[in-house]
Amino acid sequence: MAGDGFITCLWFDGRAEEAADFYVSVFKNSRLGRTVTCTENGPGPTGSVLTVEFTANGQEFVALNGGPQFTFNEAVSFQVMCDDQEDVDHYWNRLTEGGGEHGPCGWLKDRFGVSWQVVPRRLLDMAADQDRERADRVVQVMLSMSKLDIAPLEKAYAGE
Repeated sequence: MAGDGFITCLWFDGRAEEAADFYVSVFKNSRLGRTVTCTENGPGPTGSVLTVEFTANGQEFVALNGGPQFTFNEAVSFQVMCDDQEDVDHYWNRLTEGGGEHGPCGWLKDRFGVSWQVVPRRLLDMAADQDRERADRVVQVMLSMSKLDIAPLEKAYAGE
């Protein structure tokens, strides 16, 4: 069967090019791809951007200027897996700059309304520990945070 890959299409209201540029600036292993503009036959003003293909952190996306009919919500989010606190801080700060919103437990919305979860990989290991008391302590500390901070999570895991 042909078509063995997935490309995520993100719907914007006139900000597709701005969003693609932003995401490419935030993530490593990123680049802009083709841009499709509207012709005199539409669907938008002649020469306006219809779609922008881009790769962010190796994942392929298409940003579509579809109009105001649909907006983003938390039902779909992207997880950014981080190796250390420096990565957490980098992605949290970059994704919330210019009008993003902090949320609970590592969640945020960027200035375009796209939801992200900035997650230290270590958190997943600790939360999945077979010792449920250790895992529960970590989850309780996580629930009190907005941006995730690895040091207090590690302390909870260790029982300190």
